[in-house]
Amino acid sequence: MTSPALRWSDLGLSPIAFHLGPLPIRWYALAFIATFALGRWYLRRLLRVDGAPLRLEQVDDLLSCVVIGVIGGGRLGYATFYQPELWAHPLELLSLWHGGMSFHGGLIGLLVALTLFARRTRVPLLSLLDYVGCATPFGMILVRIANFINGELWGRPTTLPWGMIFPGAGDDVPRHPSQLYEAGWEGIGTMVLLSFLFWRTGLRHQPGRLAGAGLVWYAVGRFMLERVRQPDHGLEHLWWGLTMGQTLSIPILIGGIFLLVPRSGSAHREPPRTAIS
Repeated sequence: MTSPALRWSDLGLSPIAFHLGPLPIRWYALAFIATFALGRWYLRRLLRVDGAPLRLEQVDDLLSCVVIGVIGGGRLGYATFYQPELWAHPLELLSLWHGGMSFHGGLIGLLVALTLFARRTRVPLLSLLDYVGCATPFGMILVRIANFINGELWGRPTTLPWGMIFPGAGDDVPRHPSQLYEAGWEGIGTMVLLSFLFWRTGLRHQPGRLAGAGLVWYAVGRFMLERVRQPDHGLEHLWWGLTMGQTLSIPILIGGIFLLVPRSGSAHREPPRTAIS
């Protein structure tokens, strides 16, 4: 005799954390706020080591660029890759409270923002990617947990004992809580990997290596987890045999490998010390 499946609705979760008067404050918004706050704190800690690519007083300027890049890229990426009909209603693109963000779009927006920041401040781009990359796993953890609290982005059907029935799926079929899988691999796993490489090895002195390791780790994990994650509506059967998430992970994997492959003139060297205030 099998035990009854877990039900998301029995957990008492709600997308709304609390109200400020008539204004609902959603967990999804809090996840982004906490992401940038924790990322700022951790980045400032990373910058206290010898050879950091920028000064502490530049962090807030950098964070402003990152916020615009991640949120703008994430929203535009979602509209482009998953909900093209949003382009017919441009004002809906600004309705962030309705949800709908793409990690891959956010990554593109982040890369654009960091490139512009590096050019304006003459900070080495690859080193900047390494340090910012080490601070990004907070978002991967918190946003995926927010997805779970919202009861969205559930997984494919499963017979495993921790399968969960999500009311939004429109059926009583137990499904993988794939949001939590992603929080584990993309968030906690990436944090552990990059923290070890940053603090216990010399890779931070080889620009681009930390970013490359993080990209490869994410791409491999996302590609595999797409096998248990339910594809977005309308993207269940792409003609080339991959899901949209798997397809978008391929260029990330290639980019990560490119950053990891040794290149001429990229031998290990200690960078010049940077004055830290």
